[in-house]
Amino acid sequence: MQKAVVFDMDGVLFDSERIVSEIWEELGFLDGIPKEKMQNAIINCIGRNHNDTGIYFRENFGTSFDYVNFRKKAADRFHKKVDQNGLPVKEGAYLILEYLLESDYKTALASSSSTKSIQKNLQRANMNHYFEVIVGGDTVEHSKPEPDIYIKACAELGVRPQDSIAIEDSPNGIKAAYFAGMKSIMVPDMVQPDKMIQTMLHQKFDTLINVMEYLQNLK
Repeated sequence: MQKAVVFDMDGVLFDSERIVSEIWEELGFLDGIPKEKMQNAIINCIGRNHNDTGIYFRENFGTSFDYVNFRKKAADRFHKKVDQNGLPVKEGAYLILEYLLESDYKTALASSSSTKSIQKNLQRANMNHYFEVIVGGDTVEHSKPEPDIYIKACAELGVRPQDSIAIEDSPNGIKAAYFAGMKSIMVPDMVQPDKMIQTMLHQKFDTLINVMEYLQNLK
C-alpha cells in the first residue's frame, strides 16, 4: 500500500493553467510573437520552474528576449484576474484532500511555481492544512521533467519514492515522477499523454474523484 501522495498544483488542484495560457498569448501578441509559437511555448513549459522556462524562452525567442519582465507582467495579470474572479478549483480537489487527511496518508505538494505563489494560492482556497510538505520550483535548480522536486518532497515526508504516488496533469510532471521512482497517476488537463508518456503511467483518470475512488479500493 502506498504511504504518501504528492500533488502537483496547477492543472491538478486548480484550473489555473488556462488562465496562464490566455495571459501568455495576450502578452505574446503585444510582443509580436506568433500565436502558434507562443502556444508551443505554453505546452512545452507546463511543469517547468521559472529558471528552466527562462532557458526555453531564450532558446526559442532569442537571447535578447526579456523573460524576467515578461514573467513579471504575466504574474501581475494572473493575480489581478484571480483577485477579481477567484481561483477555480478542480473537480474533486477538496474531496480527495479530505479523504487523504482522514485516512492518515502523508501528503505533499510539489509544484514548479514559486513557494510564495503556492502559499498564496493555497491560502486563497483554504487548502494549507492538507499538506505536510510544500516544495516549490524555486527550491530546486531544475524542476520537472527532472525528478529533483519529487525526490525532495519524498525525502521531506520521510517516505521512499517507490512507496509514494504522484498526481500530475502534464507530460513534464509525469516524467519527473517516473524518473523519481514514484507511481504516477495522470489526470490530464491541457495535454493528453502520448504513447511514450503512457508507458510511464501507473494509472490515468478523468477527475480527482476517480483518483480518490482508486485509492479507496487499495485499502
